[in-house]
Amino acid sequence: MEKYYHVEVDIYQTFHHGERICGDVFISKRIPEENRVLAVLSDGMGSGVKANVLATLTATISLNLSQEHKDPKTIAEIIMKALPVCSERNTSYATYTIVDISIDTNSVNILEYDNPQTIIMRGKRVFEPNWEPIDVDAESDKRWLDLKTTSFEPQLEDRIIFYSDGITQSGLEMGMPTGWGRNDLREEIRILISNNKTISAKELSEKIVKRAMANDLHVPKDDLSCAVVYFREPRKMMLCTGPPMEPEKDSEFAQKLLTFSGKKVISGATTTEIIARESGRTVVDEPIMDHTLPPTSKMIGIDLITEGVLTLSKVVYLLSNQYKPGYRFGKGPADRLAELLLESDEIHILVGTKINEYNIDYSQPVEFEIRKNLIQRLTKVLMDQYMKVVYMEFM
Repeated sequence: MEKYYHVEVDIYQTFHHGERICGDVFISKRIPEENRVLAVLSDGMGSGVKANVLATLTATISLNLSQEHKDPKTIAEIIMKALPVCSERNTSYATYTIVDISIDTNSVNILEYDNPQTIIMRGKRVFEPNWEPIDVDAESDKRWLDLKTTSFEPQLEDRIIFYSDGITQSGLEMGMPTGWGRNDLREEIRILISNNKTISAKELSEKIVKRAMANDLHVPKDDLSCAVVYFREPRKMMLCTGPPMEPEKDSEFAQKLLTFSGKKVISGATTTEIIARESGRTVVDEPIMDHTLPPTSKMIGIDLITEGVLTLSKVVYLLSNQYKPGYRFGKGPADRLAELLLESDEIHILVGTKINEYNIDYSQPVEFEIRKNLIQRLTKVLMDQYMKVVYMEFM
């Protein structure tokens, strides 16, 4: 089996009716140096601020211990010691599901404590791996009885769906004797995937939560969270900006972009001239859509052409400060480039290192003027905030 895939991770949540903060906490992290992805969902007991604090503590400890390659038993022991016990229910004040994915070894490990059992889909079929209880002495602490783990080799088009109990218990007070339940949820997921075999992690998680809300007549009786991990072919993009240091490398520079398999973007007037000259293609200006930036252009085979430094600076600002789930991008150059970046999984940035003497403004900060530093800021935002895989090459 081909082991090269992109791991798409997303979450959709809504709060208990009347609350202003979610008692479920989700944290995910991509570790590029290990080619590894971690995702944790913790459900704090009850709802509101107290639940959020307990879930945040649990999710943070879980992520940190998993990142350090602690074994499931050790992770569970440390979390159990850190969490207080509810005297009435004899359970911890927060539950959790930890998904640890290693792309290099093609393995998934899931550790689950008291959350509804994770659903794994292989295409549109349910895949049921073998779940094993953690081998510990359960007599001293009854909480251990709800702790289990599983491991399996993922395949392309696999999906891992993990969720808080608000999802499976939705409808409990609305005529559903046992709530929505895992079996009905699983069937709903199967139908959604059958109807749209490439449904994204974001869309699938949103549809599941909104269906659970409908079960409660849109007045949720608990926090509702659903996280999805989707193993799929990566969407690739190349951003080419700045002329090469040595003019004799212009042809090689252009060919790297023109032969790239994926979306192609040029940022910078001089860069555009080089690509047009080397490819023999014509550049056509487009109408101005953002009066704070030079307009975009068109060229056959290129998905977007923008001005360089000013546009890239605005892209960094948009992605760092303005973009949030539900944000609607405009039609300006920076908005279009930011949207393309977010739609891509693997971003290859080809940076020419020659300084354009016509753009130098010594009154501006150095990082604004030096294209390389600006690209490094963009790379950090894409990797740290959006879990993108970014490759940089300088010429």
